[in-house]
Amino acid sequence: MSNNNNDVPATLTRRSALKGAVAAAALGISGAASADKPDAKIQPAKTGAKSMNTITTKDGTTLYFKDWGNGQPVVFSHGWPLSSDSWESQMMHLASNGFRVIAHDRRGHGRSTQPWNGNEMNTYADDLALLMETLDLKNAILVGFSTGGGEVARYIGRHGTKRVAKAALVSAVPPLMLKTAANPGGLPVDVFNGLRAASIADRSQLYKDIASGPFFGFNRPGAKVSQGMIDSFWAQGMQGGHKNTYDCIKAFSETDFTEDLKKFDVPTLVIHGDDDQIVPIGASGLMSAKLVKGAKLIVYPGAPHGLTDTHKEKLNADLLEFAKSADKSAA
Repeated sequence: MSNNNNDVPATLTRRSALKGAVAAAALGISGAASADKPDAKIQPAKTGAKSMNTITTKDGTTLYFKDWGNGQPVVFSHGWPLSSDSWESQMMHLASNGFRVIAHDRRGHGRSTQPWNGNEMNTYADDLALLMETLDLKNAILVGFSTGGGEVARYIGRHGTKRVAKAALVSAVPPLMLKTAANPGGLPVDVFNGLRAASIADRSQLYKDIASGPFFGFNRPGAKVSQGMIDSFWAQGMQGGHKNTYDCIKAFSETDFTEDLKKFDVPTLVIHGDDDQIVPIGASGLMSAKLVKGAKLIVYPGAPHGLTDTHKEKLNADLLEFAKSADKSAA
């Protein structure tokens, strides 16, 4: 199997070309580069058990989040079109080993409300900042998967690392998904146009196709298919708003996180599978590891994009080891 990023689009069969395009954008890529800079002040919508809570942004969007355990905070940002539920294995593992784990449903996804506007990376990052500020998190470890990796990168680019001890990018979209003259290893715009067309035509079927195919690598010969993983992906995707998930395709595919990555000044872990058909490693994980000074890269041989499920035991162990390693002092 070739690990050359430029070979990935060519490996898609004619029959699954639209799926692959869709898939490439599908699992987690997030961050539209342009966007009005929102006011970053948020008021808690209600108080209560920290395991189930919401915060409300100034534009009226209500963000749902989970907050489990005690200890140094680990904040998880999910991929597209998923929700915080996609992190359940990692959250359970770290919370059971002495960490406080927090994950929110991005605006328009999961149990958060579905605003018409603000479905782009700057606002996603500012929403994350509001969550961090509302909970007064310090010395936090940020972990972003796919689109969530873009959210983490843009957060650091816009808000710095005053509250951050470390960062981890897992199957993440930075530095840039879209193929351009300056980024020849990216995916062609036709891939993302295909994803948008499939979303309009039959969003439910699109999510089933992505999950049963390239996301978990179930389209590979000899793959052990899990109907449960497919069903979970579809259910999370269908919780999201149609407009929100549609807009997010542009966000995750066209946002350039290069300058954001250059601002990382905390220990950073980059984890990526070398058989990622959604966010091919050559233009993403390998490049991010080069752009972030001192980043540690771990490549999972044969792993697909959705390694948070397919390789959860290894990922859980690697994240726990990273979380326990020496880190930046609390602010």
